[in-house]
Amino acid sequence: MHSLQFTAESSSNGVLERDFTVGGIPGVLWSPTSRTADRAPAILMAHGGGNHKKHPAMSGRAQRLVTGCGFHVAVIDAPGHGDRPRTAHDEAEIAELFRARAAGEPEGPIIVRYNDHLAQLAVPEYQAALDALQELPEIGTDGPVGFWGINMGTAIGVPFVAIEPRISAAVFGQHWPDVLAEKAKQITIPIEFDMQWDDEHISREEGLALFDAFASKEKSLHVNSGKHKELPRFEADSAVRFFARHLGAAVTAKA
Repeated sequence: MHSLQFTAESSSNGVLERDFTVGGIPGVLWSPTSRTADRAPAILMAHGGGNHKKHPAMSGRAQRLVTGCGFHVAVIDAPGHGDRPRTAHDEAEIAELFRARAAGEPEGPIIVRYNDHLAQLAVPEYQAALDALQELPEIGTDGPVGFWGINMGTAIGVPFVAIEPRISAAVFGQHWPDVLAEKAKQITIPIEFDMQWDDEHISREEGLALFDAFASKEKSLHVNSGKHKELPRFEADSAVRFFARHLGAAVTAKA
């Protein structure tokens, strides 16, 4: 079992940001600066394809969860992303994606295949990160944990949550059902799911098929008009309220 090693620390606007490594995997943990002896719930997040742990989408969501709910939020770089080197396999898949994009060919089959490969590597890394995070006194092993991942974050998150009983609620969205539907059938916790009605990559039928596959008794489908990259920012506020409702926190006006 690997322990968490903090490598850098800074704070601003009520948020403490700490870089860490666990088993050589780089990550970041955001926490309230006004920490007390009381433990608080934790949210694991996974970033989108081509991004990294401190992408504005990650830091922005973390800021909402920390200042609005008092939660701890952690992200690790996916394989081949952020501060992690790309392998020859990564380079080949990325080159094939760019080739298909330039030729006007469907990107979905390549992304589904590549994301499945990354998920097989990332799921045990997320389990190790959660083990290490729960060793921290401010998080502990007895508090609720949530998961938030869209796009590639869903590709990693669905198989992770399917085998991880410590996750109490999750936000997913914007991915194909091809590989994930069977794993989604194993998930019964509360789910919030985002999709774009005019997504140029993922058809409505595909998005609805993945949502339908979750076995959760409580699951909410959030559909907005717009293309793949036009997911409204207010869906982040909805996700914060979702986690507050299920993990136990009152959302302040800052959220």
